[in-house]
Amino acid sequence: MENKNLRFVYLVVLALIWGSSFILIKRGLVALTPYQLGSLRMVFAAVFLLIIGFNSIKNIELRHWKYLALTAVFGTFIPVFLFSVAQTQISSSVSAILNSLTPLNTLVLGIILFKIDFQRRQIFGVFIGLMGSTLLIFNGAANHPEQNYNYAVLLVIASVCYAMNVNFIKMYLSDLNPLSITTGNFIVMLIPASTVLYFSGFFEAVQVQETQNVIGYIAILGIVGTALANILFYKLIKISSPVFASSVTYLIPVVAFMWGLVDNESLTLVQFIGAAIILVGVYLSARK
Repeated sequence: MENKNLRFVYLVVLALIWGSSFILIKRGLVALTPYQLGSLRMVFAAVFLLIIGFNSIKNIELRHWKYLALTAVFGTFIPVFLFSVAQTQISSSVSAILNSLTPLNTLVLGIILFKIDFQRRQIFGVFIGLMGSTLLIFNGAANHPEQNYNYAVLLVIASVCYAMNVNFIKMYLSDLNPLSITTGNFIVMLIPASTVLYFSGFFEAVQVQETQNVIGYIAILGIVGTALANILFYKLIKISSPVFASSVTYLIPVVAFMWGLVDNESLTLVQFIGAAIILVGVYLSARK
C-alpha cells in the first residue's frame, strides 16, 4: 500500500486505540491513584517492548540516546501523569477533546523552533480542527458544570509535550525504525516509572480486590494503548508530516464520545457538528 493511503490507515487505527485509552484510564482511576496508574501503565509497556523489541536496541547509536531520553520525557512520561491527574476532575471525553490542541502546538513549535516547512492549507486545516474542538469544549463545559476546568491546564501542558515529541522524532530520530525508538524510550523510563510505582503504595493497594479488578485495564492501556500505539505513531511520523501525524488527536474525541455513549454519557447535536468540523480540519491538514 502506498504511503499516501497507508498513513490514513495508521491515523484511523491510532484514533481507535487512543480514543479508547481515556475510558481505560477512567476505569483504572476507580481503584488506583493517578501516580499508580501512570507508572504501572509505563511498566507494562516497557516489559512488553523489552520482550518484542530487545533485538532492535542494536540499531541505536550513542548519539541517539539523548534524543530518546527527550522523547521519552515529553512523549510519554510527563503526559501520562498529567492525563491521569486531570481525569480525576475532568471527564474522559473532555480530556480527549483538549488533547486535540496538539496539532496546533506541533505546527507553532515546528515553525518557531524547528523551522519546518508548511503550507497555508495546513494552517487552515489546523485552525478549522481547533474550531471544532473549541465547540466541543464549550458544549462539554455547559453540560458538565460540576467539573473543575482548572485541571484543563494540565492537559494543555500535555499537548505541548506531545508537540515537542513529534518534532523531536521527525528532526532527530528519523533514521531509526519505530520499534527501536519505542523500545529505547521505555528503556529510559523503566527505572523512573518503577521507582514511582514502588513509592506510590501500589504494592499495598494491589492486595485489595478492587485494585486487582482494574489491573487488566491498565495492562491493555500499557501494551496496546502505549507500546503498540507508539510504534504505529512513529511509523506515521516517518511517512507523513509532524502536523498530519499529530492530527490524530482531532479524531480521538470522536472515538472517546462513542465510548461515552456506552458509558451512559450523552452525545448532543452540537457535538456531532463539532466532530464533523474536526474531520474537515484533518482532511485539509493532510493534503499536500
